Amino acid sequence: MSDVLPPSEAGQVGARRLDALHLLTLSAALATLLLLGGVVVFLGIEGAPALSGTSENLPAGASSIWALAWPLLYGSVWASFLAILLAVPVGVGVAVFAVFMARGALGRWLGTAIDVLAAVPSVVYGLWGLAVIAPRAVPVYEWLSTRLGWIPFFAGTPSTTGRTILTAALVLAVMILPIVSSVSREAIRLVPSSSTEGAQALGATRWEMIRTVVLPEARSGIVAGVMLALGRALGETMAVAMVLSPKPFLVSLRLLTSENPGTVAAYIAQNYPEAHGLEVNALIWLGLLLFAVTFAVSFLARAIVRRSGGGSR
Repeated sequence: MSDVLPPSEAGQVGARRLDALHLLTLSAALATLLLLGGVVVFLGIEGAPALSGTSENLPAGASSIWALAWPLLYGSVWASFLAILLAVPVGVGVAVFAVFMARGALGRWLGTAIDVLAAVPSVVYGLWGLAVIAPRAVPVYEWLSTRLGWIPFFAGTPSTTGRTILTAALVLAVMILPIVSSVSREAIRLVPSSSTEGAQALGATRWEMIRTVVLPEARSGIVAGVMLALGRALGETMAVAMVLSPKPFLVSLRLLTSENPGTVAAYIAQNYPEAHGLEVNALIWLGLLLFAVTFAVSFLARAIVRRSGGGSR
């Protein structure tokens, strides 16, 4: 007897398998949406009582939950923005070097070394920033304050411990560097060789080819990597909590002083163990606000990638 099925039966088996695969993938998608919705509902229900809180029962004696939230959201966005400014040029530069300049094993080892940084726990980065970066940054901060103190960012008395918003941004920049570099590297590798070879055939130098052909064509992928890194920086907790010395309700552009704005994630981690009553609800509401900001960043990244022609959906 032959094990080969008649064409009609083979078609039915294939159709059943496709239906089963469709059901499986649909179930996974729905489960993800339900999980996401469950998180939002939980945060909303548990955090809503904090909206009626007063200075008597909210953390740090805040007059309202918004008075507590806005400075922390500002600190989260400000530290993440600084980290992006520091990490993106280095990450994209490493990606370009790995693809076009590092040959053979050097390029592979360089990519692997950068990717390994993503596996380092955040508490290790926090210890590194606290014990290594912060003390060694003090002389640099003093020099910047003396020479460039007329610039608002470097005004004020520099911190004697180095635990500033700029130090936290440096640590965050190292943490998000693998994301920027790896995504940018893959986006650059997807640029058609015909485009790069055509530019060089027309007399463009390597730098002109990279600047006028490679980076524009890889822009959508690079932007996606930057937005992913921004979302990672916004949610970082332990490293920022260990490095940053925050002051409640502070909104400031100064980078070098000992008075720094806090971040939402670090504030929740530092205060949740001792919180009670409405303070717990306030921290949960802060988590919901951070969730909303991170979701907005992801939505913005998708919109930018779509507008840049990086995706049809």
